[in-house]
Amino acid sequence: MEKTTILVTGANGQLGSELNIISAYEPYHFIFTDIKELNLTDGAEVNSFFNTHKIDFCINCAAYTAVDNAEKNIEAARAVNVDAVQNIAEACTINNTYLIHISTDFVFRGNTFLPLTEEAKPDPVSVYGFTKLEGESVALKTNRKTLIIRTSWLYSSFGNNFMKTMIRFGKEREELGVVVDQIGTPTYAGDLAKAIIEIIKKSDQYDLEQNCGLYHYSNEGVASWYDFAKAVLDLKSINVNLKPLKTTEYHTPAKRPQYCLMDKSKIKKTFNLKIPYWRDSLKLCLELIDD
Repeated sequence: MEKTTILVTGANGQLGSELNIISAYEPYHFIFTDIKELNLTDGAEVNSFFNTHKIDFCINCAAYTAVDNAEKNIEAARAVNVDAVQNIAEACTINNTYLIHISTDFVFRGNTFLPLTEEAKPDPVSVYGFTKLEGESVALKTNRKTLIIRTSWLYSSFGNNFMKTMIRFGKEREELGVVVDQIGTPTYAGDLAKAIIEIIKKSDQYDLEQNCGLYHYSNEGVASWYDFAKAVLDLKSINVNLKPLKTTEYHTPAKRPQYCLMDKSKIKKTFNLKIPYWRDSLKLCLELIDD
């Protein structure tokens, strides 16, 4: 009996790297690709790759995530967040492959101040958010076997992220200002990776084809960016004067959602998942980072 084959795109990113770690302990055949191995914006190359490999699941972690840069590099953001998704979804349709596509809380404006369910109306305020929302739509329309997972404030011991930036700035500076009025939940990429593999494991048990569609996943709990930074600095015993800032005091090229606490009830109920509390996961992740 052939092993289930899982393609992971964007393999050098935070989530892809966490999936790579997990793959050593799972009974599947994993294929990890990034831009050097597979150019997702080239439809012909994507189709050829899928024709060469029998892929049962494609976990698309590839994305243009430079939120501020996207404001002036719209075509580059669309190429990865929309066009590449179209290519992948078309190849998945032809090859009867499940697509697990990673999206973001940035598809929301974040002005409701209630936990956001999958039924909440998207209303992005940035180019990044618009392109990620368009990518969702393309994936769902193109391939009926698509599962979208929106996540938020992703961090890991791999790559560049807010957690690592706070550690670096905390050591370099005497004072550090962080936004206190943008609310959401940090998400450890290692937890999300485990959840994705758990969903694949349960694909027959829970009839994945009937349960495709939109899902929200972040760690449990709620925080501001200030709370997140404070937890990082405290857990790493870094002493710095941490100053809370309002969004109006911290100007960025791209607007950010104000309140994006995501309701995870659907993914927990559908796949019987247990989601860790954000501070517990942060502590585990920080233990993997050298001082």
